[in-house]
Amino acid sequence: MKNKIIYALGAIMLVGVTSCDLTEKPSSFYEKDTYFVTEGKARMAVVGINDCIGTMDYYGQNIMPFFGSDDMFMVRGTGSDGTRRDISHYMYNASNVWIAGVWKCAYQAIDRANVAIASTEGMPGFAENTNLQEIVAQARFLRAYVAFDLVKFFGDVPFSTDYTNGFGNTSKPRTDRELIYDQIIEDLNYAKAHLKSGREVVSSETPCTGAARALLMRIYLQRAGYSLNRSSRQLTRPDDATRKSYFEAVIKEWEALKAEGYHNFYASGYEQLFKNYSQLKLDNQESLWEIAFEPNQGSKDNAGIWATYNGPLVDAPVGYDGTSSYMGRANAFFVVLPYWKAFYESNADGSAKDIRRDVNFVDYDIKWNKNKEIQEKSHTSKAINENLNRYPGKWRREWMAPGWVDQNNTGVNYAPLRYADAVLMAAEAYNETGNTTEAWKLLNDVRVRAGATPISTANYSRLLKSPKLYDLPFIPDGDDAGKFRTALYWERAFELCYEGQRKYDLLRWGILEASLKATQSYIESWIPGPDEYITDAKREEWDAVKWANSNYIAGHKFITGKHELYPIPLTEIQSNAALNGENNPGFE
Repeated sequence: MKNKIIYALGAIMLVGVTSCDLTEKPSSFYEKDTYFVTEGKARMAVVGINDCIGTMDYYGQNIMPFFGSDDMFMVRGTGSDGTRRDISHYMYNASNVWIAGVWKCAYQAIDRANVAIASTEGMPGFAENTNLQEIVAQARFLRAYVAFDLVKFFGDVPFSTDYTNGFGNTSKPRTDRELIYDQIIEDLNYAKAHLKSGREVVSSETPCTGAARALLMRIYLQRAGYSLNRSSRQLTRPDDATRKSYFEAVIKEWEALKAEGYHNFYASGYEQLFKNYSQLKLDNQESLWEIAFEPNQGSKDNAGIWATYNGPLVDAPVGYDGTSSYMGRANAFFVVLPYWKAFYESNADGSAKDIRRDVNFVDYDIKWNKNKEIQEKSHTSKAINENLNRYPGKWRREWMAPGWVDQNNTGVNYAPLRYADAVLMAAEAYNETGNTTEAWKLLNDVRVRAGATPISTANYSRLLKSPKLYDLPFIPDGDDAGKFRTALYWERAFELCYEGQRKYDLLRWGILEASLKATQSYIESWIPGPDEYITDAKREEWDAVKWANSNYIAGHKFITGKHELYPIPLTEIQSNAALNGENNPGFE
């Protein structure tokens, strides 16, 4: 978005970080010791890290199917494509080029962070210069964020805080993830001590202390939960005492975040919060940190496809270019399981009581009317009426300014850290440390902002055990703590759907496989209701299993002991001798 105009400069600046010894230096090479001489150049090094994260091969596009299939949404179509469908439907292998793209960009980002950190710390006067310390804090925040991605996605991976300056240190063995977690926490502790507060930063594209604390909360929760042990091929988690210490650490960061007195639910409401992304407005009251994209530079590398792949379908206006007053197109590769609309709390007349329903769940597409020469909403198109395609609604072409620089790509930012997420993470930690009363209070703060009914022991069964919600036998709810875990299962779905957290929530709770299979069973027995805009004739011939086979197969494809992790790309296995040819379980 706004800051992205200079990201390309960061990419150019860091081309000289070599992976081999050269007798002659290319023209793009810079001498590290003579480059880092001003604060401005040190800041450009941080821009170079962002450039790796905000690229199409990472958060601009390839990361999206890493988020689903979960129990809510998936990539449309189940035929193998070697890229997004295979990832979404648990059909991927070590040759998947989108997985390779994420791996490549993550390591480029970490290497650039290592250069920026070491070189800035070596600048004269660093120990007394708070501006330089903030620059290092930003770089360490970004290194921590990317390292956490690698751990979540791949488990034990090669990792180093030294930058690559020669062929001799390009090949590294795996590092135990617990050691990587230790470094991530060290980086974030430094970051929260040296970043500016949220009220001081000029943009939500710049990490602040609140972002560092929220990311630490997420790290501790993930570390306290289940993960796939590569040796045993079993899901394991830390002992109870260690887990308790992690939950207490979450609460400590939450209390510090609240004490800052700045971050809160967005004052203009849930819907406007998400409209802001599509309208390219920056506000870090709730959006603690955003990854920026920019389609205006003539290169698609940093354009991003938020609101294109994961928003409602939009037909292109035939015969018009970007100077027109029309919307660009949206491919809508991601679709939502159609029964989720009924899961949100509604009023007696069918309108949304929980305002998140009509923000998150879109049951229309936008078609090109060639006779009227307009793009118009349609509830009766073939895809809507018969295929039951429903779309994520948090990012939409219709909310963007008319016209476009690129018909397909956008400058819509992605926010991986939100205040509402921090509230729910704190609630979870309170529940797991025995303070379920405070946990309910925080969870209900999120519900009240959404207009939903607060949950209590008295109405728990009515709200969460009603026929419209499928049962969760894998979450025991015989006590208050169990009831809260059931409520959290649904609440994090309603609040954070499609934002990249759901699948990894289910994984750390140890219920990813069970949840996918429950979803598969439900969709294969589900009959569309009268509010699903499906024709009576189509309803009479409805075959739920056939529909699922063409749309949602995660419950059939997921293999425990394998699909909790992605494979290390085959090219890395073949080129990095220190890996000894060993991939993650199930991908040998």
